[in-house]
Amino acid sequence: MLVPPEHARFQPIVAPRFRTPSTLPDVVVIGAGAAGIAAARRLIERGLAVTVLEARGRVGGRAVTTSLRGHAVDLGAHWLHAGPVNPLVALGLERGEPLRRAPQTEHLWVGRRRGRAAEEAAFSRAFAVADRAITRAAAREADGPAALALPRHLGPWGERIALVHGLVSGRPLAEVSLHDWPSLEYGDNFFVAGGYGAYLARLAQGLPIRLDCPVASIDWSGPGVRARLADGGRIAARAAIVTVPVPVLQAGFRFDPPLPGRTRAAIDGFLAGIYEHVVLHWPSAPFRGRDRLASIVAGRRRPPGLLTRIDGTPFHYFELDTALARALDAGRSGPKGARRLARSVLAEHFGANALADLAIPAVTAWRHDPWSRGSWAVVPPGHAAARDMLREPVGERIWFAGEANSRAQWGTAGGAYEEGLRAADAAADLLSSPASRASAVTPSAA
Repeated sequence: MLVPPEHARFQPIVAPRFRTPSTLPDVVVIGAGAAGIAAARRLIERGLAVTVLEARGRVGGRAVTTSLRGHAVDLGAHWLHAGPVNPLVALGLERGEPLRRAPQTEHLWVGRRRGRAAEEAAFSRAFAVADRAITRAAAREADGPAALALPRHLGPWGERIALVHGLVSGRPLAEVSLHDWPSLEYGDNFFVAGGYGAYLARLAQGLPIRLDCPVASIDWSGPGVRARLADGGRIAARAAIVTVPVPVLQAGFRFDPPLPGRTRAAIDGFLAGIYEHVVLHWPSAPFRGRDRLASIVAGRRRPPGLLTRIDGTPFHYFELDTALARALDAGRSGPKGARRLARSVLAEHFGANALADLAIPAVTAWRHDPWSRGSWAVVPPGHAAARDMLREPVGERIWFAGEANSRAQWGTAGGAYEEGLRAADAAADLLSSPASRASAVTPSAA
């Protein structure tokens, strides 16, 4: 078992109340992240009895909002990507959640100075050229690393563009499938005031959820399914929706009998994506305007990503990509090493005197969290069909749901929520059929 990371000690600012779960549900949902919350809400809408089992002591999975110095700060997911297709955007607007559109402009910093207007324009053009080139290459029949599609002549911006795309992909582009690339739509983004994790927690209000209830395995050897709990208990149901992150499924989550080879291969072929926050409290930071990205080019070391003035506060994210996280892990320096790294890089570009009021109250390590083991699931070259394979039900009683299933919104809470809805509808359609109702699990079958 992995040691809980530093971010696990922070408490969520929204703690919803739950209804008592059914002792003999139609469907048992494993996990109360975005996909599990979506599945439970939809199944209840469809008139089915549901029990949600969550290993953590909170809901939201890799989306959690905590309070730091009196401000709501997300320690995981924070962007609502792809507004036109993201169900959490449409639902949020319908509910009156405080959504705001993400700004289109960003800060450009060249070494120790602000970027000039001409440099900003050239940087934007280079990004557009790179994206068009990768999209064209992805339409070809042969798969390969996305890195091979990057144009070689992007001038001084090429390294920066590769860093950004590697960060948002969760892996360096050499480890990312070219065929999976176009499915990620980053246009028309939103934020939610008060935090994304808090929004998801509000959606869990009144659901039948058991916290601190890890599931060790799923037995589907007979009729229906039986969730075997880590404490030795069991819960029987007619079907299961498994929303456990793919890296956790890879690490030893058991199925009895084993999953079909096609499903097992789809799960095992993913890579764990890495995207971590070093949370900065830096009131005097030289950035103006809330929620704006900052790109730093030139100099010896450059952060892969900076999100500045989050929600108009003095908080900023200094992002860690795979390369930086691997270096920290190799040196076994942990959160202290991440703090030293952030200070060192920022001092190079802004001067040590500019950091006089910098504090670093939190560092995430989702890659070391035992209930996530990564930030999301990445498709390597040659494995692009895995997302569709993972959508296929197992034995007409087990469905998988999560961001890993999503073609259009992988790596996002919106994608996970959409897949939770899909899996719930598929399960409800099957369980509502006359033949399925006639073979429903009874208490004696448990």
